[in-house]
Amino acid sequence: MQTFAPIKEKINPQIAAQKIFSLIKTEMLLIEEEFERQASSNIQVINYLGDYIRASGGKRVRPALLVLSNYALGGTASDENVIRLATVMEMLHTATLVHDDIIDNAETRRNRASVNARFGNQVSVLMGDWLYMSAFETSLKERSLEILDILTRLTRKMTEGELIQLTTLGRTDISETEYFDILERKTAYLFSACCEIGAILADAPNDWQTALRNFGMNLGTAFQLADDLLDFTAEEEILGKASGADLLEGKLTLPLILLLTKEPRLKSDLEKIMHDGNYTRFSRQNILEQLETAGILEETRRMAYTFAGRAIKNLELLPKTAYRSALEEIPNYMIERNK
Repeated sequence: MQTFAPIKEKINPQIAAQKIFSLIKTEMLLIEEEFERQASSNIQVINYLGDYIRASGGKRVRPALLVLSNYALGGTASDENVIRLATVMEMLHTATLVHDDIIDNAETRRNRASVNARFGNQVSVLMGDWLYMSAFETSLKERSLEILDILTRLTRKMTEGELIQLTTLGRTDISETEYFDILERKTAYLFSACCEIGAILADAPNDWQTALRNFGMNLGTAFQLADDLLDFTAEEEILGKASGADLLEGKLTLPLILLLTKEPRLKSDLEKIMHDGNYTRFSRQNILEQLETAGILEETRRMAYTFAGRAIKNLELLPKTAYRSALEEIPNYMIERNK
């Protein structure tokens, strides 16, 4: 029987983020500069699109994970490879967002028009491809077959996850096993790769590399579970995109999978929402009330904390430093964030 971690005392996400990112403030600025450089081209339209994408910002959690993982295992701030690979991970992540928004017909991303909504699908597909290729071109400079293998495997996993998810759109019979398989491929493997590459760049022993790889997988899982909760509970202006969008796009996330096991009578209502692409016949507020009444929101949140606890436990092998402490703060910050 699945056991869940107890709900932790709520933390202030803003204070937690400040504490985590203050340790690597200089490095994050260097990553932004490197991102600007890597996303530049002598082709004017690429420069324009690159500027538009970067201006939308983002939390830059993935490159931060690479830097913190590297420093937690003895890496040095003078290592240009760390900044370069951290930027590669953000470029890969950005490319997936560009492509995902096309697939989902998303109109907004971080409170502004998505690339596909602003420039069209054809341009967006090509820009996403360009970002992927630029990221791999940059990673080649490391001359590391181990890192290239991780990045190649990661890209394949993310693509597989998107393809598998496409086969589940509009279905209400998705199992938890299918859900977590898609989650790992689309989200958790990227977190894991960031942490593992950070460890590799620090020349860490194999057991430390494994610990960071596992930390990233558990962290990525907790992150996505929290994201699924936010899709129902966050306001659109805070979330930066349409709330309740997953169901409108035909995606059944874990809270709804769990809800249907308790309230199978809601199956037809959810199918109508996915078919219509709106909440006209069955409101988002109604679904939220059903989730709260059935205790699903709390159950999902407990599950997120279970994976967060596993992530923190993965770090016990590491030396106690300020960087390890920052990594330990991230799982709970991920769950308590409001966007």
